[in-house]
Amino acid sequence: MRHQHAIFHHRAIDFWSARAAVLVVICLQLLVINDLSFGPRWLAPVIEAALLVPLSIATAWTQMATQNAVDHEHWYAIGRFRVFIRRTALVMTGVISIMNCGSLVFLVQRLLEGHAGAGTTLLVDALNIWVTNVIVFALWFWSTDRGGPPTCGLVKRAHADFLFPQMTLPDRETRDWLPGFVDYVFLAFTNATAFSPTDTLPLSQRAKLLMMAEAMISLLTIALVAARAVNILA
Repeated sequence: MRHQHAIFHHRAIDFWSARAAVLVVICLQLLVINDLSFGPRWLAPVIEAALLVPLSIATAWTQMATQNAVDHEHWYAIGRFRVFIRRTALVMTGVISIMNCGSLVFLVQRLLEGHAGAGTTLLVDALNIWVTNVIVFALWFWSTDRGGPPTCGLVKRAHADFLFPQMTLPDRETRDWLPGFVDYVFLAFTNATAFSPTDTLPLSQRAKLLMMAEAMISLLTIALVAARAVNILA
């Protein structure tokens, strides 16, 4: 039993890397120059922080509990917290996605109306939205692949949402390889820059839809907003 659930303890760095990524998003939202948010500027960061705090506490408790779990009741309690963690993480990621898409819509609207401000501020906000887009879809990829990180080690490769290069190697050492959060960040970054899969291929329909959405947002940010800002500066 301990071996089956060891993934939750041994990949602890991935969980905290994801929490740190959310903190980066909160900082980016506070650094937006133009008024491009739903409601007050502090609303989105406060909502995300309110979800991040209990999520981090539950993650820390679960990781400590896995070290002492010895029977079915212990693992059942841990399983309930895993469900709580997954649902809270998905809600938080959804909030970030909505807020970032809203910022892009407001920025494009102001650009079309000719009230987007100076070219420098437009470039900074476009870069802010693009970086947030990479982070939020890295969270989506990480949270959905094989049912999410709490069950990643328990789901067969045949049910994976993404095909990483390591999964195609015949070496026995890579047979039990599992992607970490950094792998999903790289996937989100390459998809946002190339607008298509690079070394990692989507297998499931939801993975393909997520990659399409990220590429579309990235393309809109770079091709329309950033290009216009360059023209203003020129």
